[in-house]
Amino acid sequence: MGAPQPPSGCGDRGAGARVTLCVPQVGSFGNGTALAGSAEVQLVAFLSCFGGFPEAAARHGAALRLIRSTLWTCQDLLDLGLEVLGVSPGVPDALAFTVQTRWTEEPVTVTVVPAYRALGPSAPHSQPPPEVYVNLVKACPYPGHLSPSFCELQRDFVKHRPTKLKSLLRLVKHWYLQYVRARSPRAALPPLYALELLTIYAWEMGTQENESFRLDEGLTTVMELLQEYESLCIYWTKYYTFQNPIIEDVVRKQLQRQRPIILDPADPTYNVAEGCRWDIVAQRACQCLKQDCCYDSKDNPVPSWNVKRARDIQVTVEQWGCPDWTLMVNPYSSIKKVKEKIQRRQSCEGLQRLSFQTPSGERKLLRSRSSLAEFGIFSDTRICLLETIPPEIQVFVRNPEGGSHAYAVDPNSLVLGLKQQIEDKQGLLRKQQELQFLGQVLQDWSVLGSYGIKDSDTLILSKKKDTHFPFLPS
Repeated sequence: MGAPQPPSGCGDRGAGARVTLCVPQVGSFGNGTALAGSAEVQLVAFLSCFGGFPEAAARHGAALRLIRSTLWTCQDLLDLGLEVLGVSPGVPDALAFTVQTRWTEEPVTVTVVPAYRALGPSAPHSQPPPEVYVNLVKACPYPGHLSPSFCELQRDFVKHRPTKLKSLLRLVKHWYLQYVRARSPRAALPPLYALELLTIYAWEMGTQENESFRLDEGLTTVMELLQEYESLCIYWTKYYTFQNPIIEDVVRKQLQRQRPIILDPADPTYNVAEGCRWDIVAQRACQCLKQDCCYDSKDNPVPSWNVKRARDIQVTVEQWGCPDWTLMVNPYSSIKKVKEKIQRRQSCEGLQRLSFQTPSGERKLLRSRSSLAEFGIFSDTRICLLETIPPEIQVFVRNPEGGSHAYAVDPNSLVLGLKQQIEDKQGLLRKQQELQFLGQVLQDWSVLGSYGIKDSDTLILSKKKDTHFPFLPS
């Protein structure tokens, strides 16, 4: 394509806007999973008028107009019977056009998305610097709208998979296009990319990444996962991790949202499963499991792989006076099972009380019948273990800096006794402490139970204004 001057709103850089470095082919053709006879091509155009993520977000529409005007100046495309279809709505919007080639019986549909090239030449094969994602988080107006900047990572995440896995990907995509999209053309269905990621996850978890597996078992597994879409929480840490606090905060918030969750492995701001009619896909998957392809020659159902709806996570158990230790837990396992693991490790004599602190600073009790998933916990976390011996109860004390701790107290004991525990654990002297419950200041020589304090209630700790000793955080 040529290099016309950018239209109004797409920058003014003297030499004009031009495609820089390359126009990578993405989608099925780019990652090597295209179906036979496929007539759809996806391209990402890196434009020099995008100096960063903010410009890419603000000038996306103007860039689409620039590309459209450029198409009409390309004689090669005009000779192929160019027909511009217009803007194709999506995340983000793209420009669609068709051309007729001598190798295809029907016109080829091409979609082009403008993007800012955030990655260096070698980045597709390695983890980008955290600053790239920090800048993305600061600039991203809508989840996924800047994901084309990471198209090379998205492509390579699929492209370098084993050949047989790609065969399973084609099988799932064929089913999806023929039996889901073709029958519900107007529905807001999930993108093919979401089905690809789900299939890769099923293979990773179900075979431990074994390159030798049965395709029919893989198909059955994916269909079963699709039926349980409301329990899916899938993510990877190949290209971004929790080491940077800004990225960690974004990912943890994403994982706490309504499921299904399938986070783009290349863009932590983008849940590719959000806002789609998964219920329609689940209905079609249920029908597929009743077909001959999901039964063997003896009319027995093809077995599926054992795939958890979310990855196991590392839980760090902290207990006052003891060193921290870790255990692996599935978010959908009951807290009762977590307590059983702790009992085998710790041999607790009293009643186990588990709690965790939310990002907002509130400490919550983890009840035996609940699970970590019910609290939106799908990534590594810390929980507090407290043993209580009747008639002791557990109370939470929120510190001035926002953190909180759990304490075992007898409701018939004095407030002064709790203050002594706080001094021992946190270093703040008793005479410096002021405790409040429901706006009422607790007096040292009063009984805790007289204030109506019940199990797992939260008290507010502050430092008295008439003291001059520094508060020592835990």
